[in-house]
Amino acid sequence: MNLNKAIASHRILLASVFTLGIVVITARLFISAKAKPEKEIVRTQAVSVSQGTRFGLPLDSFNIVEETIKRGEFLADILAEYGIDNTTALKLADKAKNIFSVKDLMAGKNYTVFCSKDSLQKAQYFIYQPNAIDYVVYDLRDSLNVYKGKRAVTSKTRTLTGVISSSLYETFEAQNADPVLAVKLANIFAWTIDFYSIQKGDSFHIMYEQRYIKGEPIEAGDVKAAVFTHKGETFYAYYFQPDSLASGEYYNEEGKSLRRAFLKAPLKFSRISSRFTMRRFHPVQKRWKAHLGTDYAAPQGTPIIATASGTVTESRYTRNNGHYVKIRHNGTYTTQYLHMSRRGVKPGQHVNQGQVIGYVGSTGLATGPHVCYRFWKGGRQVDPLKEKFPPASPVQEEYMPVFKQLVESNNAIMGIGLRQPLFY
Repeated sequence: MNLNKAIASHRILLASVFTLGIVVITARLFISAKAKPEKEIVRTQAVSVSQGTRFGLPLDSFNIVEETIKRGEFLADILAEYGIDNTTALKLADKAKNIFSVKDLMAGKNYTVFCSKDSLQKAQYFIYQPNAIDYVVYDLRDSLNVYKGKRAVTSKTRTLTGVISSSLYETFEAQNADPVLAVKLANIFAWTIDFYSIQKGDSFHIMYEQRYIKGEPIEAGDVKAAVFTHKGETFYAYYFQPDSLASGEYYNEEGKSLRRAFLKAPLKFSRISSRFTMRRFHPVQKRWKAHLGTDYAAPQGTPIIATASGTVTESRYTRNNGHYVKIRHNGTYTTQYLHMSRRGVKPGQHVNQGQVIGYVGSTGLATGPHVCYRFWKGGRQVDPLKEKFPPASPVQEEYMPVFKQLVESNNAIMGIGLRQPLFY
């Protein structure tokens, strides 16, 4: 039809002069996924809407269109299909920049268009949903307005139990649980468990908050308690906030903080490909020599994090180390991260524990993508996996009775006892 051709031509013109979109690459945890082939976009309008509201707007006053932002699709392209011209779209973008910039719209996210019910069916509101809870309303009427809102959320406490058969992610996925819980577990036990060495037969109990919208589960919330058995040793974690003015954190069953001065590793998830040793056959130089670091293999571009807070003393490139970063944490400890594809910090910059400082690569003397993690104690390189670091402050004595009650209550909900195997 001539109208369709006109719209198509208009979209091409707008795409060349109005680049307010971004292409977002999304990746699943622990696994890589191929992009699904693009399919023809068919926009259909909802019918049989007679009452109620959504995003605070009366449903029976509009024709409703629900869709997903496609890869390479610009906001101008979408709005043009519903009678919004380029000038209006530019004004909208300017008005939105301090609230929720149109440049932050992501491919794969949902949006809803509220159209007038007359023959023009012109867009009156464009609502973007960055996640299941939050939404942004772009009011397209004469005044043009942009504001944020939240959907009503309810929460319930849930428990989950599992035995590792392949990976932590796949164990959660097999139980139709939110795989984000795997990341939460890894963060909680980051100071005590090396998640690169998780093995078949390891097990866990987890007590967490499940969030719902209108009775439908949308995401996993905070973890209230967790128990993880790794290589026959059981680790406990309980979230405790002594009062409304103090910040909460995770403690073990004795009230000792799970936080340590250093994280176990500079990557969230990967595997150890080569350990600290005084004698290793170098894969590039083809000779036996000491390997005074721990290699973590991971896909190219995986974020590398600082294992402790400190000051960057070096961020540069050398022939052997490739792109690397060195951090001084105090008068005793220094760490170094080698073979990066690119660096994310500069000399003199202060970094926090867990902050991204670069990305996995294979620059310098490296045969494949990995990070060589080196650790100095008192000016001498040592094996960080054998170091014992002091924990942060424990639960204060005055709060211990309340904490013990919390532990007993959470254990009862999870159906476990202390220092007993999780599975028999």
